[in-house]
Amino acid sequence: MRARTAIGCSVADQGVAALTNILVLVTAARLSTVADFARFSAVYLVFTVLLGVSGAYTGQPLVLRRGGSDEVRGACRSAVVFTLLAAAVLGALLAGTCLPLPGATAHALMALGLVLPVVLGQDTMRYVFSTLHLPHLALAGDVLRLVCVLGALAVQPHGAPAARLVLVWGLSTLPALLLSAALLHRRAAGTPLRLRVLLRRGHLGRRFVVEFAVGNATGQLSVLGLGAVGNPLVVGALRGATTLFGPLNVLFTSATGFGPPLLGRLADERRRVRAAATLAGVLAATAAAWATALALLPGGVGRHLLGDTWPTAAALLPATGSQYAAMAVGTCGLLALRMLDPRTTLSIQVVFSLAAVAFLTGGYLLGGVPGAAWGLCLGSVCKAVATWTRVAGLTRRTAFERAPLSADAARPGSGSL
Repeated sequence: MRARTAIGCSVADQGVAALTNILVLVTAARLSTVADFARFSAVYLVFTVLLGVSGAYTGQPLVLRRGGSDEVRGACRSAVVFTLLAAAVLGALLAGTCLPLPGATAHALMALGLVLPVVLGQDTMRYVFSTLHLPHLALAGDVLRLVCVLGALAVQPHGAPAARLVLVWGLSTLPALLLSAALLHRRAAGTPLRLRVLLRRGHLGRRFVVEFAVGNATGQLSVLGLGAVGNPLVVGALRGATTLFGPLNVLFTSATGFGPPLLGRLADERRRVRAAATLAGVLAATAAAWATALALLPGGVGRHLLGDTWPTAAALLPATGSQYAAMAVGTCGLLALRMLDPRTTLSIQVVFSLAAVAFLTGGYLLGGVPGAAWGLCLGSVCKAVATWTRVAGLTRRTAFERAPLSADAARPGSGSL
């Protein structure tokens, strides 16, 4: 598949996956009472966390795999089997724990435990097909999932309990999982299963899970903390402004999750780094253009999108737009580091996630809600600078290590007899 087609399929696949998650919540909100939707949202939040952990532990290390075709296909097959087994064990524990507990929330969590292998297994298939340079198959599976999930939820009666909606949502993913499994079987049948590799101490997934926890939990908890001890308007304003940049989150996720196989097609590390830098410029320009378009929206359109939160969110657009431009640069820097040395990203994620919390708090104390938004922007800028500084250092070190070999090869008489 040509690079442009592969990129288009990868972005489209991520967009379909994100759209599915959004429409599931919208459909559940229309079918449920306020109390049942609150339960469904809480269970879906648990699923979102488990989905992120699964992708970090299994999916992201998988897309960094290189080597012979049999080796890669075997790694893909092993990743799927490992995810299904781990999700089955975790789901059984969750369902067994919630079975004797009373209440509708416990029943919904038990339903999540029953369908967990199906939903996590289908998500792993997306990483598998990206690794195999077949993103169009991932797109086909996710489109089928979108159609089945929405069709199954649409025929549910109004007032359906949260447990029923969770069960229907999970089981309706099964056709997409079976289709993806059949497509993978045609390409990976007979390759050896190596599940112990995924449990070894040096497995990259452990580091990526820590990065996921630090990068996502720290920022969200800090915003919630400011809302609890300070002004609750902070949470609504910052979340409202961030919601408007949801399409950019899709692009960023596509870059980090599915960029390595695409950049891996390039011949050497310098070209990969240049491609990542070019992508950083494109995404930063896209973020700036998106922020400009949002700033030019009429007030009526903005209120239709966010309701009464629109005026405060609109005032934060310059800071949030600048933050997302910096996030674009930092995301592509992390992508380049994943290609050069994936073990170098953990320290950057930890240090600058904590720095972002400090900037957020300091900005709020100095300038209120706008100051908090500019504090988050400053944290993203510092992280982007540190990331590309590390990329430049690794690139220079690699060039220096290869220079003596090139010089020896160029000497007269240095060739083999």
